Amino acid sequence: MLGWTLIFLVVALLAGALGFTTIAGASFGIAKILFFIFLVLMVISVVMHVVKGKKPL
Repeated sequence: MLGWTLIFLVVALLAGALGFTTIAGASFGIAKILFFIFLVLMVISVVMHVVKGKKPL
């Protein structure tokens, strides 16, 4: 999930540098959404490990 976020972020930066502002905005929006989904899933994973009594990675 984090890999896809970085890919969309790079696409947004390249598109913005080349002047494709619509594509840059869309790619940045997708990257932002994927990043927050990643954060939520990471927090859920850490909480589940703590509840089960295991140390989080």
